[in-house]
Formats: sequence, C-alpha cells, structure tokens
Amino acid sequence: MRKGIAVFAIGLSLGLTACQGDKAAVDETVEKEEVEISLWTYPVGNWGNPSTVAELLTDFQQQYPDIHVSVKCLTYEEGDAEINEAIEQGTAPDLVFEGPERLVADWGSRGVMADLTDVWETGSAAEGIYDNVRAACRHSNGEYYEFPLCMTTHCMAINYDMFQAAGALQYIDEENRTWTTRDFAEAVKALVAYGQEDVGVVYCGGQGGDQGTRALVTNLYGGAFTNPEHTEYTASDPRNVKALEMLRDLDGISFAPDIVGGDEIQRFTDGELAMAFCWNASLELNQTLNNPNLDFEIMPMTFPTDSGTPNLQGGIWGFGIFDNGDEARLEAAKTFIKFMTEDEKEYRKAVIAAAQFPAKNDDSIYANDEFMNEYSMFMRYMGDYYQVTTNWANARTAWWNMLRSVGRGDDVGDALANFDAEANQGVAAVGD
Repeated sequence: MRKGIAVFAIGLSLGLTACQGDKAAVDETVEKEEVEISLWTYPVGNWGNPSTVAELLTDFQQQYPDIHVSVKCLTYEEGDAEINEAIEQGTAPDLVFEGPERLVADWGSRGVMADLTDVWETGSAAEGIYDNVRAACRHSNGEYYEFPLCMTTHCMAINYDMFQAAGALQYIDEENRTWTTRDFAEAVKALVAYGQEDVGVVYCGGQGGDQGTRALVTNLYGGAFTNPEHTEYTASDPRNVKALEMLRDLDGISFAPDIVGGDEIQRFTDGELAMAFCWNASLELNQTLNNPNLDFEIMPMTFPTDSGTPNLQGGIWGFGIFDNGDEARLEAAKTFIKFMTEDEKEYRKAVIAAAQFPAKNDDSIYANDEFMNEYSMFMRYMGDYYQVTTNWANARTAWWNMLRSVGRGDDVGDALANFDAEANQGVAAVGD
C-alpha cells in the first residue's frame, strides 16, 4: 500500500464545521455595503468536504468581511439537476466550482454565465496558466466562462501484486507507466491463465467515470472522439470500431451494464479486479485513506496504445459565475475568484484541497510530495480537451448507451454510428 501521502493527509484535515449554506460570521460594524453571494461546489477532491470548504473561506471572510459567502456542497449524482432547477427558477448560485464541460459547453452555451474576460486580463491570476487550459475555459464566442484553479490527467491503474504473481509485469514499462495495445492483451491473457477471471470491466450503467472508458477505447488504436474543432462527434472512427471489437472479444474483459465508474473503483480496490479504467491521483488518495480493504500495491498506468504515445483525458476545475443580473454580487464573486487564485498562500491551499495539480506552470506546490510527484509524470500525456464540444451532456448519455449496445452483442459499427447521430443531434442549433 502507498506511503507517500502524509502531506495530503495534513492538507486535507482542515476543520470540523458543517457545509450548510449558512453565512459565515462577519464583523457587523463594517461600514462597507454588505453583499451576499452563494458558492455551490462539486466534490472535486476535498472541495466537497464541509470542513475543508469552511476552512478555505476563513481567510477570505477576514479580508472581505463585507462579502457574506453561503456554501452548498453538491454531489455528482444530484448536482446537475439541482443547478438546472435553480436556473429555471431564477435562483442560480453566484459561484460554482466545476469544469469547462459544464461551465463552458453546457451553461455557457445556454447564455447563463457571466463573462470573466476581465479576470483573465487584469491582475496576476492568469500568469502561467497552460495554453490548453486557457482554451478550454473560453467559449467559441470568445468569452471566458471559467477561471481555472487545478487540473489532472485521468489514467488507469493495475493491481501490481496480482500482475506480479501472474507474470504480467513483463508487459508494462514500469519506468514510464506505458504499454502497447498488444502487451495489454497479453497481460490480460496472463491474468486469466493465472486464474483471475475478472480482469477488467467496461462499466456502462451510467455516465459516472465515463472519461475512463472513452480513453480506453480511443487510445487502443488512436481513434478520434470529435473533430479537431470540437464541433462534431466522430466516434464512429473505424479505429474505435476495432478497439471495441477487440475489448468485447478479449477473455477477462467484460461489459457491465449495471455499474458505473465508482462501482468499478470499489471492486478494484477490494481486490476483485486486476485493473481499473477510472483512476487519478485524487481517487487513490481517497481510497488509501478510507478503504480498509485496500491491501495491495496500486500502480497508476497510462492507457494502452498502439502508437506508443498515450493520449490521456484531462480534467480541469475552476470557478464560474452565473449572471444573475446583480452587479454588486457579480463583482463580489469576481473578488472571490481573484482571492483564491492570485494570493500564493490561498492558491496553494485551494489546489491542495482539490488533490489535483495547479492549472498553471508551478511545480513548487508538490515539490516534496512523493505521491503527487509520481502522478505528475502523466501530465505530459494530456491530450486535447474535447469535453467542451457542443451538446456534451447528450453525448455522455449516448456514450454509455452505445457501450451497452456493444456489450449486448450488437454490431459495433452500427452502435458507434448511432452514437454519433444521437450526440450530434441538435449540435447546429445549439451553436447558432
């Protein structure tokens, strides 16, 4: 089991208060006009942990006692529905902490987000932000609907102990954490021969963790998921057809229509699977701290590819502001973003709380953290951030339905063609 997580354990143990949406206490004697804003946060790392969010707000409230921040901690299961309902009722939060696929591609395309161009162009917050991150935060209309805080590259993981016992370590490059498509297949065969019937599962019970199955399929033979301009879904690429046929025919790999990524993670860390396709640094940290059944060494890996160069899907998380028509609340929300991203001390705390990497070129945050340094090697494999393609929410649903179809034995080419048709339905209308 992993050892190098002491820095994280300290950084994530930040208090005991509740995340209930109550306004933080402030000095009522201040003469400035007081403003109330709301922050809704998805559970990115420990940003969904009530005590962590409360602690992160402490310094802000001390410096800006006239800005009252209420907080609501969302789940990925219910969060989208809650925000969409709030939008319809005219009660959307001022700030939301999530990624471009929601802030830019979804709510931004619907015209309910405030333009953050001035935050990008003033002050020091934007210095050093990676170009691909900047591009993902900018809508095709030229406006910025997200200011990024942190990022990661999603990967997969193997049960190192099981691979070693099965003689399958010969099929991976342990130094670079890479392997070829051929070696992946050989490793699966070795594990089956060893007696591990369930090596890996292509989970398709819903969209949870779908970044893992997309990366698995598109990496095997270098298939495309969208066009380069992110205006159309192109998953029916013949290389993806080949990949899905290979997975369906490979003994030891099964299609599971009743589970999602979280279920796969549980089965993997409980020792039931030899590999997990839904993985990243934050997940390992969480499992190491909270799963008593984890009793083997985990080795994070890139997805297998026949090209020799993996193309990992990235995750970007940051702040967006819903345009609620109140200038004072808008400016207060921008003040909050600048505070969290310009001040070095606050920025470090916020990034560490997310258990991700900074969205800017800054290698000092985890300089002495062996655990995160191990995962930092995957950053060089981060591919194009295609999650901002129009109609993204619809495409995610179409993806797991497509995997279910393939798992039932339907023709793979037809299943992918149906995916493209469903995912692209209404794309032109949304973009107009």
